Amino acid sequence: MTETIATGWDVLDAAHRALRDAVRAVPAGAWELPTPCERWNVTQVLQHAAGDQIAFAAALTGEPGPPENPFEPSGLLSSSDPAAYLEAALERSARAWAGADADADRLPVPVPPNALPPRVGAGACALDAGVHAWDIAVATGQPSPLTPAAAAEMLVAARAVVEPLRAWGAYAAALPEQEGDDEVAALLRYLGRDPLWAA
Repeated sequence: MTETIATGWDVLDAAHRALRDAVRAVPAGAWELPTPCERWNVTQVLQHAAGDQIAFAAALTGEPGPPENPFEPSGLLSSSDPAAYLEAALERSARAWAGADADADRLPVPVPPNALPPRVGAGACALDAGVHAWDIAVATGQPSPLTPAAAAEMLVAARAVVEPLRAWGAYAAALPEQEGDDEVAALLRYLGRDPLWAA
């Protein structure tokens, strides 16, 4: 196993770790299970999440983007090893963010408004990895990989980027907040996910 690259952004490192751990823990035979992304199974969510990490890296570096449209995942991986497939994408993302200028006024991102303050941009990249880690985890019987601290920071980024993405179908309409919601539940409901979702 290769050594993981620290991005320099705590929330992004935590989200990458959550996604990596969730994918590694998917049991054999679970790759076609339904997920909270109602049109996609576990494999398709993995493809989408990996593609989005590559898209964030490409926006920062100018290198080529993902080889397939992350919003039209085929359900067929280009590798027989899902963990290795994901790791290649996470490595590109981590390298790009490790080289990003934290003191810049704004950094390019692949989602509207296409440029964000560095901390919010890293949070947006983390949001994508973290929420799809949650999707994969709950779809395959794993505990939630999201922590309240990470979820709170991701929610700041979500409020900066999610509304335009709802129009593209990337996120469902927000669900009403419930009394007793913690930071994780608040984030999930804002993203149109039921924190108590079960297959």
